[in-house]
Amino acid sequence: MQKVIFKDLGRIAYKKAWDYQQELLNEAVATKKHNRYLTEGDAKRPIQHHLLFCEHSPVYTLGKSGSLDHLLLNEEELEKKGIEFFKINRGGDITFHGPGQIVGYPIFDMDEFFNDVHKFVRYLEEAIIRTLVEYDLEAYRIKDYTGVWLPQTDYLPKRKICAIGVHFSRWVSMHGFAFNVNTELNYFQNIIPCGIKENDKAVTSLATELGRTIDIDDTKTKLKRHFAQLFDFEFA
Repeated sequence: MQKVIFKDLGRIAYKKAWDYQQELLNEAVATKKHNRYLTEGDAKRPIQHHLLFCEHSPVYTLGKSGSLDHLLLNEEELEKKGIEFFKINRGGDITFHGPGQIVGYPIFDMDEFFNDVHKFVRYLEEAIIRTLVEYDLEAYRIKDYTGVWLPQTDYLPKRKICAIGVHFSRWVSMHGFAFNVNTELNYFQNIIPCGIKENDKAVTSLATELGRTIDIDDTKTKLKRHFAQLFDFEFA
């Protein structure tokens, strides 16, 4: 069974967390190369997987397949509102990260788990779905719309509660998911979230759905447990 190092980075600037992810990914890739081309007398290096949780100060990030037109603020307006903006190397379109959100970054060497990007993304979604079940919320996937959704009701549209975007280098993953727990949803009004323009789709949070502030540490504990079960690992 694989071992995963867990770190809760707390509130951290987006660029600092991005740089740290890249550092861990580079270390993992270097380990893979070393182990693949061992020479006589070389020792095999242990493979390290990491799962990072954090919250970011308000920031919009645009994936490599996204459109800048989906950011509805100009540079001056972003600065006035105190919101950062980054174009990044994950998949997907534009999304928001901010306080009250669990942002999760798995840096896994998937050669040690399975080599299937689709399955990897489904597992990220499933960890969120199983966590929401513990709050008596039914969540599901929508075909062609990566992420986790709550179903439409007589009064509410389909609501996205978790966005997902990932990147792989030599089968090492980075980036991950943004789970709206106590997130201030007004920030999503300044973008076209994930590039989705349909009127029957919106964004929500766990706190909005339950009508109360959520103990985010408790949510993190639930989420960690489901990650370990799905990917079949133990925390180091």
